Amino acid sequence: MALNLLPKGTGRRRAIDKVAELRRDLSLALSQMHAAGDEIALLQQDLAEARGMQAEAEEIVVQQQATVDELTTERDYWRDEALALKARFSAQLAVDANTHRIDVPPMIRPIDGPEDQATGPIDVRPLWDAVGIRPVTDPGRTH
Repeated sequence: MALNLLPKGTGRRRAIDKVAELRRDLSLALSQMHAAGDEIALLQQDLAEARGMQAEAEEIVVQQQATVDELTTERDYWRDEALALKARFSAQLAVDANTHRIDVPPMIRPIDGPEDQATGPIDVRPLWDAVGIRPVTDPGRTH
């Protein structure tokens, strides 16, 4: 008896057509699964790089914080030193400033500034006398 390998029938539900369709679907699913695996591998690589960069950034932050603490300590030391020297030598500095002061005679001193301009006498009369009116004793009348 001879084997007949040719498909029989032309209907829509032929088994060989279903198997071919399933193989196509399986091939598509496998290719999508491999593509997804590649994407996952790339994402895992990106995640590893990001974690590495985060570790480097955290190390830099720790180093900078140590530098800030060191500079703060140094600044406080120099501030305290300056305050101590100021307290110790303030009297001597005041004496030196008074000893070496610069005096300018009035005829040489510039008088161009507004603070040096002459002013007129200050009128200290009440306002109504200065303007020429009498005080209002009755608010209903103006004169």
